[in-house]
Amino acid sequence: MKKLLLLLIRGYQTLLSPVLPPTCRFTPSCSHYALEAINQHGAIKGSILAGYRILRCHPFCRGGYDPVKK
Repeated sequence: MKKLLLLLIRGYQTLLSPVLPPTCRFTPSCSHYALEAINQHGAIKGSILAGYRILRCHPFCRGGYDPVKK
């Protein structure tokens, strides 16, 4: 499961992200955050952390530096 999620995120980064305008308000970007979260915490907890991060990435959020918590 973990490998499949990482493959899907890498596919997004390679195929879709270059043609879409940059909109992420955080550093690292949401997709890089998702990769780190899944690698550090596993498929389930990492996906939950990434989903919460994506929900916070909107125009009314300040954004900024937001690394994956250990």
